[in-house]
Amino acid sequence: MQIFVLKERYLHIRVPFHRHRRAQLIHVSQGTLTVATQAHQWTIPPQRGVWIAPGTKHRITSGTPFVLTTCYIEPELFGSQQEGIVAIDALTHALLPEVAELGSEWSAPEAKRLAAVLLDRLAALPTPDVGLPIASTGPLLRLVQTLLDNPETPEPLSILAPRAGLSERSAARQFKAEFGMSFGVWRRQLRLQTALARLGEGLSVTQTAFEVGYKDVSSFITAFRAQYGASPGQIFRDHA
Repeated sequence: MQIFVLKERYLHIRVPFHRHRRAQLIHVSQGTLTVATQAHQWTIPPQRGVWIAPGTKHRITSGTPFVLTTCYIEPELFGSQQEGIVAIDALTHALLPEVAELGSEWSAPEAKRLAAVLLDRLAALPTPDVGLPIASTGPLLRLVQTLLDNPETPEPLSILAPRAGLSERSAARQFKAEFGMSFGVWRRQLRLQTALARLGEGLSVTQTAFEVGYKDVSSFITAFRAQYGASPGQIFRDHA
């Protein structure tokens, strides 16, 4: 069997680091889900999915009810696909539960044709957004972990870096060298990922903006729209 799909509903979930032989497309149709590997983190809003390569250690967490559809495909079909988050188009979204209904019943020609169409659609999905990079070792990991635990902190790098055993200049260089972005850009992406999770938990836009460290709602909405191509209300209202 080259592909199979599972559809499940959860009230909440916390699965520690684990791995699968097959590649996965983890898709959320309602609610939000945070997926992290040892190198990147993604928060998946409705109608998005994240590719995980075969054998990649990853963990998943969510504190809110969500609908999870996981598509497993054989490693050779994943090929050189990039890990990351992708938008799920309407046809792929419709096909996933249909293939999930097949279970292990793959003998009928109709089932094989349906699976083949889904494989074609998966291959046509856009290039993934690689997500929020995470350091794996050393002082930079300590700094990153502090921010993951406290994304709303207003403290500048000049205060945060020494606590992790780095100078401000060294920390700034390491963010650029390891993550390909400045500290400010990285922190903004972290805050917006955190905002997705909070909105999925039912917080208002105003509550979310202040909780993730924005001083006013309008600047939060502007940053959110620039990152995700839609306002918070559009993402969660359209897929409620």
